[in-house]
Amino acid sequence: MSEVWLYTLLAVLIVSAVSLVGIITLGLNHDRLKSILYYLVSFSAGALLGDVFIHVIPEMAETQFGTREGLYFLFGIVVFFILERFIHWQHTHGDEHDERVHSSVYLTMFGDSLHNFIDGIVIAASFLVSPTLGIAATIAVVLHEIPQEIGQYAILIHGGWSKAKALWYNLLSGLTSVIGAVIVLVFAQNLEEPPTFLLAFAGASFIYIALSDLVPELHKEVGKRRSLIQFAWFVVGIALMGSLLFLE
Repeated sequence: MSEVWLYTLLAVLIVSAVSLVGIITLGLNHDRLKSILYYLVSFSAGALLGDVFIHVIPEMAETQFGTREGLYFLFGIVVFFILERFIHWQHTHGDEHDERVHSSVYLTMFGDSLHNFIDGIVIAASFLVSPTLGIAATIAVVLHEIPQEIGQYAILIHGGWSKAKALWYNLLSGLTSVIGAVIVLVFAQNLEEPPTFLLAFAGASFIYIALSDLVPELHKEVGKRRSLIQFAWFVVGIALMGSLLFLE
């Protein structure tokens, strides 16, 4: 169990450090940054879906995967749908008036903190099942967090915060993943079976993020050449998750 704690805490600290990725954007022009995000989003979408269908679901199926587990996935998707609708509703109303832009920054911070908290839960639950699944989940989370944190950083700057303040609060938001991981490890340390509900919830979050947030962004590209490059990076993301099977 001590190894699970070590691996999990190291993983969530790495994920938290991703919140400082905004530093690399300081010297990039808009077009260059947009190009990098374009590839990261494609890669991230493939990695998230690859993690679910190559690692999470097969791990769950080794014990049992039936109607109850399917309902766990559906419950997770519904929860994330409600959370995203709430955040989008607040952002839409906040952007109608310039004086409320700053308040939308705080809402964004709340949403990002909650998301990072769930990331910690996902990673801890995965390491409780196996080191391989934990590594796969960590990679998938990191790949998703990079474009998200760059976007988060941009929102904070746009909302009136200085670059230093935005980076600092982004880091604090990222550290909530540590809290989520510790809670899971403390309450699940005596479990004899893998935490099926948490794994399903984690898988649901990856599916929802990939299909509702990332894939729609990819479909905005209509050029044939860029679409092919986009698809290639999507496949590379899936292949990366598949290559982790050799670690088992």
